[in-house]
Amino acid sequence: MIPRSLLHSAAVILPWEKTGPQEDIRAADARLEEAVGLAASIGLVIVRQAAILLRARRPATLLGSGQVEQLAEAVKLDQVDVVIIDARLSPGQQRNLEKALGCKVMDRTGLILDIFGARAATREGVLQVELAHLEYQRSRLVRLWTHLERQRGGFGFLGGPGETQMEADRRMLAERIGKIKKELEQVRRTRGLHRDARKRVPFPIVALVGYTNAGKSTLFNALTGASVHAQDQLFATLDPTMRALRLPSGRNVILSDTVGFISDLPTELIAAFRATLEEVSQADVILHVRDIAHPDSAAQRADVLNVLDGMVRDGMLDAQWPERTIEVLNKADLMGGVEAVPKRENAVAISAITGDGIPDLFETLDQYLTQAMLDIRVQLSLQDGAALAWLYQHGEVVERLDHENGMDVSVRLFPMDQERFEISYPGRTVAV
Repeated sequence: MIPRSLLHSAAVILPWEKTGPQEDIRAADARLEEAVGLAASIGLVIVRQAAILLRARRPATLLGSGQVEQLAEAVKLDQVDVVIIDARLSPGQQRNLEKALGCKVMDRTGLILDIFGARAATREGVLQVELAHLEYQRSRLVRLWTHLERQRGGFGFLGGPGETQMEADRRMLAERIGKIKKELEQVRRTRGLHRDARKRVPFPIVALVGYTNAGKSTLFNALTGASVHAQDQLFATLDPTMRALRLPSGRNVILSDTVGFISDLPTELIAAFRATLEEVSQADVILHVRDIAHPDSAAQRADVLNVLDGMVRDGMLDAQWPERTIEVLNKADLMGGVEAVPKRENAVAISAITGDGIPDLFETLDQYLTQAMLDIRVQLSLQDGAALAWLYQHGEVVERLDHENGMDVSVRLFPMDQERFEISYPGRTVAV
């Protein structure tokens, strides 16, 4: 990881493989801008940035020999401390580039790991990032150590030549990885208990998802009055946050802010999204927050949808999630106001900074919640006063018929509220 005590000058290089016409879904300049934002978010001073067209991938250095020579001259001229290659490098490619350029080289995976390591706050987040770092390092032991040829003597007369330093280091990493995985399972079990407890809280859950820096945390603060860290910065927040929110209609919901998605997320870090993804899977409504003013907004949308579709394939999310998703077209102020944003079905244009469009978002959310409610018939005994009060407080009681043995209550509830009611008051007869 890059020390925080000193400012480092950096060059950000995007190896670009042109695969189609100029209107490719992810243009080179937008991808390069994102990489520069990632590097700047951990305090690197960007002194050079460039997209280099790859004619062919070189096994030794990824880049062509002439391109490496030109880059080495630029690194020396600009006194660059670290070169960020916005691609995945093999250990050998990273080592060869460091020798050729005479400075530290980081690939996209290493950069994102460094950001996550600096920002993770919760116990699970810290453990997940450490696990990702160790798995990343395990594949790069050849680069990390210079003394791996040494051997340690064995024990006793039959100890043999001993184990090499590399074998010892791999064994230590494996032991630490195993220990972290056990700790993570315990953290997940604890969070599962908390989630079961939340199911007893009779409020619908609304989850914010979206590409990193789309403005989710700013919107979260604007809606709830909270003070979650929000900044014009990639991955400004990494840990899920939940707050109660009262809609203008009087309906209460729980709003959940989540980590932002990003394209080409390192495979080592996919597990670090697990806590956030589980919150999304439990949500009654998903608000997909988009930076509608970003030139690559369509590609960012596709990245988020691909991740959510992947959750469906993994069994973490139901296939009907698009039916309960509302697109929030944020940063409309950068386009001249909400009126300037093209209309889309199931979408609301807003500006979380100015508050423009927020009332429309509240109204749309209320309408969706109302349409999603189910007509339920509940039979209660005369002693079920608490259950009856629960239904009045958290549903819309349409009809109540009292009789000698109890009461029949017709009520409108959200699907998740029906589940919460059955958990809180088991044994009642509920009919749809």
